[in-house]
Amino acid sequence: MTLKERIKNDIKEAMRAKDTVRRDTLRNLSAAIKQIEVDERRELSDADVEAILMKYVKQREDAIAQFKEAGRDDLVAKDEAEIALVRTYLPEPMDDAELEKSLQEIIAEVGAESMKDMGKVMGKAKAVIGSRADGGRISQTVKRLLGQ
Repeated sequence: MTLKERIKNDIKEAMRAKDTVRRDTLRNLSAAIKQIEVDERRELSDADVEAILMKYVKQREDAIAQFKEAGRDDLVAKDEAEIALVRTYLPEPMDDAELEKSLQEIIAEVGAESMKDMGKVMGKAKAVIGSRADGGRISQTVKRLLGQ
């Protein structure tokens, strides 16, 4: 079962269980997936869907920061619940040691020697690591490794 099919099935289950938070979150995800499929006129792979989910999590995290500034604890709690739900559909994130090891292999493979080669490393890292680490963590680790 693809990730997209799993989300559709979980929407139905949430409707039966009258779980409105889960239902609404999954509907938002499904709408985002459908929008890209219609715009690009292609069927999305699981990797594409994972990228959409990562983007959704990032948007919710940014919203949480703004809600905390404004003192809207009710909205913070709602978005945190959505993030927790969406993360159940994503692969287990890499820990720091695993991420560093993967990036060292990519740096050696690409032949990167300085910060000038960061673009090459980041491009390859996004393809290899995918949604197991967010871009900010990857970038920070690459900068540290290339800066040594």
